[in-house]
Amino acid sequence: MPQLRKDEAPSPLPIVINKYADEQLRKVAQRMQERLNLYKEKVIDQYASSPDITPPVTPLLPKDEYARAMEDRARQAEEERIKKEESDKKKKEEQEKKKKEAEQKKKEEEEKRKEEEKKVKVPLKTRLISVYWSSVDFVLKPLEDRMDSVLGSTIDPFTDRRYIAWLSVVTAAINYNIWFVTARMCFPYHSETSIPIWFIMDILADIIYLLDAILFQPRKQFVKGGDIIKTRVLTTKHYRESERLLADVVSLLPLDLLYLQFGFKSVFRLNRLLKIDTFFEFSDRLESILAKAYIWRVIRTIGYLLFMLHLNACFYYVASEYQGIGGTKWVYSGLGSAYLRCYYFAVRSLINIGGLNEPHTVFEITFQMTNFFIGVFVFSSLIGQMRDVIGAATAGQTYFRTSMDNTVAYMVTNNIPSLVQNRVRTWYTYTWDAQGMLDESELLDKMPLVMRTAIAVDINLATFQKIDLFKGCDQQMLVDMLLRLKSIIYLPGDFVVKKVSLCLYPIGFLDI
Repeated sequence: MPQLRKDEAPSPLPIVINKYADEQLRKVAQRMQERLNLYKEKVIDQYASSPDITPPVTPLLPKDEYARAMEDRARQAEEERIKKEESDKKKKEEQEKKKKEAEQKKKEEEEKRKEEEKKVKVPLKTRLISVYWSSVDFVLKPLEDRMDSVLGSTIDPFTDRRYIAWLSVVTAAINYNIWFVTARMCFPYHSETSIPIWFIMDILADIIYLLDAILFQPRKQFVKGGDIIKTRVLTTKHYRESERLLADVVSLLPLDLLYLQFGFKSVFRLNRLLKIDTFFEFSDRLESILAKAYIWRVIRTIGYLLFMLHLNACFYYVASEYQGIGGTKWVYSGLGSAYLRCYYFAVRSLINIGGLNEPHTVFEITFQMTNFFIGVFVFSSLIGQMRDVIGAATAGQTYFRTSMDNTVAYMVTNNIPSLVQNRVRTWYTYTWDAQGMLDESELLDKMPLVMRTAIAVDINLATFQKIDLFKGCDQQMLVDMLLRLKSIIYLPGDFVVKKVSLCLYPIGFLDI
């Protein structure tokens, strides 16, 4: 083998893989050679030191010293335990002391507040109101205690079906007063045979008003500061401080006693119409529980129309009586049923059907012109409201039909095969028949996360737990996955997903 001269540099090593890899491999081989030499020395000399760190050696003690050491440790542990108990006891005593001081301070503040309240002169009006309500509570307490077992201490006015059923009864009483009081004021319906019937019906309506004000309204729960107040004392106080109580009290004023002085006249029952707010409350509550609320909206709009015609019929009879029954061709002739004849005139007049007798006097012309103007305004408003109601009821179906028509037009424009077009039409029809909408997530997007979670859990959690892949998984993980699910409907024969073998690595996620 030729020898290198001192002035000659060593030839570079050949590159096998690449320069960097070769250097790393040579370093690894050098370290392995060094460790091999070390273990060779260990085999030759058994007392040679190990390259590993030697753990500390536990000192060996004589038996007496070991016993004393164990006693010292036990004594130290006992002393630490005693110190800890004393410290805990001291902390507990300090906490009890602070608690007693806080209670004492609170008691002193309460006494001080009571003394200040005694010093402050309560207005006479406030004291009288307090005495009045106290007497009312004392009188009504037996009746309220009996009804607590039936209605409960308080009532949820939004979800309690019993309260909504009661509102329907109150609404019937309100409609009785609104329709019949106005009719009895205008038409001659007070005769010797009919007065007892009217009087009994009026008393029944007043009893319903009174029961609503005594038993139901003070039990209504309300929201204060984000909390639902369910305490009976607070709900009663809230009702007595609201404007609702004032309207109920005025509507129940016994103006009927004026019958004794002026005779049986329905004008003294006009204050019963002030309870009209209960009708609107019933309408809102009924809409919230109906699956198809638009049906009630249509019925309510028709009721508004009939009531406007009823009022016009009443005004027409009063105008005819003012001009003289049968005095001219325009007024009511006095033949047949007065209410039906006048209602027929109101229908033809307000709806502008025509074919009416021409008015002759200034009063008749003014009345008829006012009828025409009111009819145009009222019926245009009612027609617009009816259009909105029907449009809102069919908004989902209109959206579905528009989407389907646009999709079909797109497929026809791009010459999509008939087989694909038929499947698309079938999918649209089946989706609408199955769930009544194209995308269920549109309804849930506007809801809070808590409500979306509750709906998702009620609908899909039971099915989700039956899948073998998710059995034994954490409940919160399943809920989080449910919130990300989206309902998609496939037709028979559609390719949904292909079953494959997966390997899950802890360094990432694998999307399917």
